[in-house]
Amino acid sequence: MARNLVKMFVYSVHLFESARIAMTSALMPTYARQPIAFVRGEGSRLYTANGDAYLDALTGIAVCGLGHAHPAVARAIADQAATLVHTSNLYQVPLQEELGAALRDASGMDLCFFGNSGAEANEAAIKLARMFGHRKNVDVPAIIVMENSFHGRTLATLSATGNKKVQTGFEPLVQGFVRVPFDDVAAVEAAIAANPDVVAVLVEPIQGEGGLRPPAAGIAGYLEALRAVCDKHDLLLMLDEIQTGNGRTGKYFAYQHSSIKPDVLTTAKGLGNGFPIGACMVSGKAIDLFHPGNHGSTYGGTPLGCRAALTVIQELQKGPIDNAAAMGERMMTGFREALADLPVQVNGKGLMIGLRLPRPCGELVAQARDEEKLLINVTADCVVRLLPALNISAADADEIVSRVSRLIRRFLAA
Repeated sequence: MARNLVKMFVYSVHLFESARIAMTSALMPTYARQPIAFVRGEGSRLYTANGDAYLDALTGIAVCGLGHAHPAVARAIADQAATLVHTSNLYQVPLQEELGAALRDASGMDLCFFGNSGAEANEAAIKLARMFGHRKNVDVPAIIVMENSFHGRTLATLSATGNKKVQTGFEPLVQGFVRVPFDDVAAVEAAIAANPDVVAVLVEPIQGEGGLRPPAAGIAGYLEALRAVCDKHDLLLMLDEIQTGNGRTGKYFAYQHSSIKPDVLTTAKGLGNGFPIGACMVSGKAIDLFHPGNHGSTYGGTPLGCRAALTVIQELQKGPIDNAAAMGERMMTGFREALADLPVQVNGKGLMIGLRLPRPCGELVAQARDEEKLLINVTADCVVRLLPALNISAADADEIVSRVSRLIRRFLAA
């Protein structure tokens, strides 16, 4: 009883502080911000103005894969900012060509388009699918998307997203999406049979916002089956690797755990280690869809953004991707052992880890921050999502397991 009263008091204080800040801020209240700010970062830790250190198991929601203030990335950004920031895509951008080649080598895809975010990358993918459909004389092209998916917050990408909360208030939604359950190839086949205007399938290899859900048969089994379906019906297979890309799952891209290659591949988040940049890549039958005037982005692929992303790719390939695979296995094994007697399901791949609890656990975010000086996230109401730096040390990985396990034990015992 006493513990619950303390929780209610602390929560009330946080609500009051958030409301006070919202009333005095010049910012639109689009985020329910936590009552804490960080002024400095180093590796897997963030620091407040008074010097308190927090172990970061979220890294900006899978953005800072190399940790905070990575020396090589910081040097590259500072040097490029002092040299050339922007010229526009009216001219050739040599660093953009270099980054495109680096991503081509890392992915096996053929051509790249650069934007500023994952949502922009997915917008490009949606436009590619529609162009593909019109080339096939389909008047109203449709794209199969998944329940509980997340593809962004622009009007088209929130329409593709399988989350009513993201869509509410923004109707009418963009048409042309057919929704089926995630990890259900038979449902995809049925949707194609019922809708002759389907031209593409858009899917995350592992659902992130949807509860950190990998396919039951593994990435390889699911994606290889989808590839076969798309080939059979002459559809584009489009993979959203905004969160799973750039080493997060222990391969540069998650689909590289399988034998397939997509027609369209999108990524962002960890590509710039905090610098905003996204990419949409094409291969196979998607290569010849975009031509001059079909798509564009004022800030897409600036010299500064490309220099940052090039440096990230170079640093990722020096060991952090292999480390993500090893530390991911270490952490998931640690959680399974530490929580073996509790109804907690451990899922994930590499350093994309989810702990599914038997009841909603959103309050763990504040408890982790205030009681353990640990930054975590809860998604889909009852999944603790962990996305630590890919170059995390074994000691810090073990510390996250220890702190989170302690939190979950206290929470489920209450």
